[in-house]
Amino acid sequence: MNGAAFRVAVIGSGPSGAYAAQELSEQTDLDVSVDVYERLPVPFGLVRYGVAPDHQRIKSIVGLLADIFAHPRVRFLGNVQVGTDITVAELRQHYDAVVVACGASADRSLSIPGEDLPGVCSATDFVSWYSGHPDAAVDRFALTAEKAVVIGLGNVALDVARMLCRTPEELRRTDVPEHVVDVLANSSIREIVILGRRGPAYAKFSNKELGEFGELSDVRVQVDSGDLADDEDALRRAQENPLTRRMLATLRGYADSGPQGDRRTVRFAFSRTPVAFVGDDSVSGLEVVHQRPAKTAVEELIPAGFFVRSVGYRGLGVPGLPLDPRSGTIPHSEGRVVDGTEVLDGVYVTGWIKRGPSGVIGTNKQDAALTAAGILEDRKRATRPRQKTVVDPMDLLKERRVEFVEWPAWQRIDAAEEAEGRPVGRARVKLHERSRMLAAASAD
Repeated sequence: MNGAAFRVAVIGSGPSGAYAAQELSEQTDLDVSVDVYERLPVPFGLVRYGVAPDHQRIKSIVGLLADIFAHPRVRFLGNVQVGTDITVAELRQHYDAVVVACGASADRSLSIPGEDLPGVCSATDFVSWYSGHPDAAVDRFALTAEKAVVIGLGNVALDVARMLCRTPEELRRTDVPEHVVDVLANSSIREIVILGRRGPAYAKFSNKELGEFGELSDVRVQVDSGDLADDEDALRRAQENPLTRRMLATLRGYADSGPQGDRRTVRFAFSRTPVAFVGDDSVSGLEVVHQRPAKTAVEELIPAGFFVRSVGYRGLGVPGLPLDPRSGTIPHSEGRVVDGTEVLDGVYVTGWIKRGPSGVIGTNKQDAALTAAGILEDRKRATRPRQKTVVDPMDLLKERRVEFVEWPAWQRIDAAEEAEGRPVGRARVKLHERSRMLAAASAD
């Protein structure tokens, strides 16, 4: 750590953490240094392990984030678990400000019977597996069922369904590990149902993502025209919101298009409320209540052997800081962390752990700017500097034998992933085992 007059620790290296580091490190009238702590050996958070692998244009933002971490005022410290390897209390001793940007990495449950049956999983779990997350077991999924149901009407639900439809050739144009390509290529799934608890006018996915299903190779997309009945509420929402209007038009196009490909079928099912998963040793179906406008609700059983719930994310917080269990966010006042009625001096929050899982990647940039402005405002208003030690936390990590990863070590992991892809004719293949990442990081 250099002798900067103002030292900041950021917890989390996803977009929200990176943008916070950028806002602070680019101050021209203040001598600032920023240390970014990341529990994984690799940076970029949601961009690396949440954005769908087949969305390479969005993933290209990695280059912009890398420029932030390469800034001379910024230091990346990967493979460091805040709360275990170093505590928030210790960070507060060593830094003028601590910014929590750890995102929302846990899923929300449906809280219905049978949710723990084998064959039912969260989108968080499935996305982590196909994204090559080091915490996801290689053999986590076998995909031997013939029918899958994805519960949710957000972009992540569409990502999951789309990845289940991709051909091996398409998958090999991404960076997913080879074991993921093998499982998806040999999948027995032939039908994927995207099931929503509300009507189509309330879908949260974007029209762009919805339109991608029409571009899939040899895939039939089905929408029940009855689900698109123009009830008054749908018409009102469509008239008020042009985005909703375009999305409904795309769904109607699928409903009217007739047969397309036959390699796999994607079917949209709206206004169906999950009641219970059924099955003995593993899941075999889902009981739902189908509520259509101006008609009596009916009970249905949707048979399937694989279910993915995609009904939202929630934050897990950081040990030593408060967490609202209902919202999965850290309580704050304009970005300043609040514990009960006390504003914690020098502790701030940004990103999903601040506002919940909403917005796009760019939203985190705006949010980080607001939090950084609050940090700088507090510094100007302070009557005296916060008392902090002169110890470099990196020395503490060395004493504790933490195998932390700095930026040059991440670049070696990056190069190793490119090398991993060359023998199989791919631009890159992710290293998905932490041990291999750390071995690559320490290679000469």
